[in-house]
Amino acid sequence: MPNLRNVKFLKSYGLSTQLDFSDRPEIVFSGRSNVGKSTLINSLCGQKNLARVSSSPGKTATINFFEADGFYLVDLPGYGYAKRSDDEKKRWAELVEGYFSQDRNISLVVQLVDSRRDLTDDDADMINFLIDGGYNFIAVLTKWDKLNKTEQTEAEERFSKSLPGIKSIPFSSIKKIGTDETIREIIKAVKK
Repeated sequence: MPNLRNVKFLKSYGLSTQLDFSDRPEIVFSGRSNVGKSTLINSLCGQKNLARVSSSPGKTATINFFEADGFYLVDLPGYGYAKRSDDEKKRWAELVEGYFSQDRNISLVVQLVDSRRDLTDDDADMINFLIDGGYNFIAVLTKWDKLNKTEQTEAEERFSKSLPGIKSIPFSSIKKIGTDETIREIIKAVKK
């Protein structure tokens, strides 16, 4: 049975033309800058420093591959960071669009959204891209511990309206919420 306990960093790519051939199922992590992709990956894998967590958004400018038990975890660079130069934004678009346009074995996209906010336009664009492309994906609602009970109920209602029919998992690494459920979704996707 595949697991996430022996994951190790494999390689970073700054251009889509550098990407190696896809020879295994890939679990892709997508979301805006500073939404908590690195924190989620570290939590899922039970490691503190596997994916680098940055206090300043927009730091991940590469696609990072991590080798798991028979599959890859793929950390896409975060989108929507306003202070990036136009050249950086173009490079980000080329990298991410280039990744998705290749013949890759994408088993699941884990789309992260900030539970404290409505979907941004960039979030909506990415989700529509995944729907239009027919990708298997789930939404992970990060920073769940920052909401009180009333706000959590409101967030669940808000996301059930903005993400109809899409599996949404509340997540907090601090309170250990959503890790096991996300792992189950990943294992289920890899085993298909």
